[in-house]
Amino acid sequence: MVRGFDSIFGDAPAVHVVVSRESTMYRPEMEWLCQQLGSRFTVRDTRFLDFQNGDSVYRFFELFDLSQVESAEKILSGASNGEVFLTPPPKPIFEEKMLFALFWNRNLRSFWRQELGEGFMSRLEKWIPYTWLMDPAPMPPQAAIPGGLDLTDWNQLKALSQKERDLILKISGFSEKAWGARGVYLGSDLSTPEWSAAVDGALKDFETSPHVLQRFLKPAQVASRWYDFSRQEMVDMPGRARLCPYYFVSGQGDRARPALGGVLATVVPADKKIVHGMSEAILAPCARSVPTPTKSA
Repeated sequence: MVRGFDSIFGDAPAVHVVVSRESTMYRPEMEWLCQQLGSRFTVRDTRFLDFQNGDSVYRFFELFDLSQVESAEKILSGASNGEVFLTPPPKPIFEEKMLFALFWNRNLRSFWRQELGEGFMSRLEKWIPYTWLMDPAPMPPQAAIPGGLDLTDWNQLKALSQKERDLILKISGFSEKAWGARGVYLGSDLSTPEWSAAVDGALKDFETSPHVLQRFLKPAQVASRWYDFSRQEMVDMPGRARLCPYYFVSGQGDRARPALGGVLATVVPADKKIVHGMSEAILAPCARSVPTPTKSA
C-alpha cells in the first residue's frame, strides 16, 4: 500500500496531501502514511497555498465541498496550467453512482460496447447491479420501468409492501450526504411513512442531487474476531463483510498502468443491514492465504 501510494507521484519534488475539514477524521491515517514515505510527503490543511511548480497534490476532499476548501482555486488552476500534478482527477463523474444506471441504459448499449469491448462489457454485466435512476419525468401510461421493477410511476414505490421493497435508495454521489451511509435508505427496514418520505425526497431533489435505486442483497455472514483492549482478550463476532480494493495508477498517458496496492475488509455485526465504517466495525487489511506445506510420503 505504501509503495503503491508513492508510485503515483513520479519524481515530484514535494507531495502535498490536502485534507478538508469534512475529511478530518482520516487525517491521522494520512499523517502516518506520509511519515512512512519521508519528508517529500506532507499533510496540509485547506488553507495551505505555497505550492511550487512541479509539486504534486493529493486531494483528500470531495468536489461538492470546494466552497469549504480555501486553496481549491489555486490547486485547480495550477493543475489546469500544468504547474502541479493533481490526483484524484477532479472529474465529477467519478463521484456519481448514476454511472451504474447509465451502464444499463439500452440507449447507451452500443456506446458502452464500442468503448469497453464486448468481453469486458459482459464481465461488468455480471458484477454491476441493475440500477435505476429516479427521474420524476412522466412516462406514457402504457410504459413501464424496465429491469423487472414493473412500475409505471415512481410514486408507486410508496405502495409496495415491506417484503416487496427489499430495495436500496441512495443519493447518487455528488453530495455531502453520499458517504458514511448518509443518504442511504433500505426500504424493507423502514416504516411505510419513512419509506414514502425517502421516495418523495429523491424525486424532489432530482435536479440537484439525483438518487438511484438498486435491489438489496444481504451480505453473507463471516466469522471474525477482534481484540478487546479493556478485557485483553480476543472476542468472536459473526459479521457481514465488504471488501474494498485499492488500485494505484502509475505513469502518464499511454504509459499509465494500474496496480493493486491492497484490500480493506470492513466487517460489521451480523445484525447490521448496511456495511460501512461504523464504530462497531472491524477494519482490517486482507492477506492472501498460503497453504500449509505437507510432508510427502
